[in-house]
Amino acid sequence: MPEPTHIPANAFIALGSNLGDREFAIESARTALGRHPEIETVRCSSLIETDPVGPPGQGPYLNGVTMVRTTLSPRALLDAMLAIERSLGRIREESTERWGPRTIDLDLVLYSDLIIDEPGLTIPQQRLHERRFVMQTLVQIANDVLH
Repeated sequence: MPEPTHIPANAFIALGSNLGDREFAIESARTALGRHPEIETVRCSSLIETDPVGPPGQGPYLNGVTMVRTTLSPRALLDAMLAIERSLGRIREESTERWGPRTIDLDLVLYSDLIIDEPGLTIPQQRLHERRFVMQTLVQIANDVLH
């Protein structure tokens, strides 16, 4: 298990799904986050239905944001999120279509006031301010957060 930072930080995770039982997938991911010993769920937005971003022919998404408090480093939190995605049937491969349909998608959009640009980890999430489906749900639970 990755070393915790030992300094609690607030992080915001965007959740989305447009395949299968979308609400169940998102709620299962939120439950899994809260069960992690180094992650405490603080607040959850409502879920909103949005048009897909990406290739045509996809069904609508359900999207929401969850605020967590964690002692995990940003990279360790991302690893925990990816493990949750895998446990819920998400397959991330090079051959998978970018912005294609998915059973579950967890994106680390903000972590405290950190700015990180590393391979596989960019915080704040790229184009966060252009993604209405994130901003609309983020403001429900943290209207004072600055990007």
